[in-house]
Amino acid sequence: MWDFAQDVRLGELAAKVYENGGTIAAVCHGPSALLSAKLSDGSHLLTGRNVAGFSNDEEVAAGHAGYMPYFLETSLKEIGANYSKAPLWQEHVQVSGRLVTGQNPASAYGVAEQAVRVAAQTL
Repeated sequence: MWDFAQDVRLGELAAKVYENGGTIAAVCHGPSALLSAKLSDGSHLLTGRNVAGFSNDEEVAAGHAGYMPYFLETSLKEIGANYSKAPLWQEHVQVSGRLVTGQNPASAYGVAEQAVRVAAQTL
């Protein structure tokens, strides 16, 4: 959370993989690495896409408020992602084209399962 969003190299890598037909998957705080991902037309990779990630409510419930440099849910919404979430600690996976994201650790298996399914469809 402290360095992923500001690491332009991660964003460039994700955008390049996506624009070359690859599947992108991230879970929990992982979508923070996609906050700097801009496509070749200058738009954010996540803008207009259905996305999940660690929720503001989960940050507060985990006692992270005041320690985290930003809330992922808020940042995803600010760049125009269609953020959605489940109740605290429940599995929640979003598939938006070749982008697969999950809300929290409970979502890891579902994200992996969907990422494999999506990737297999592009072969």
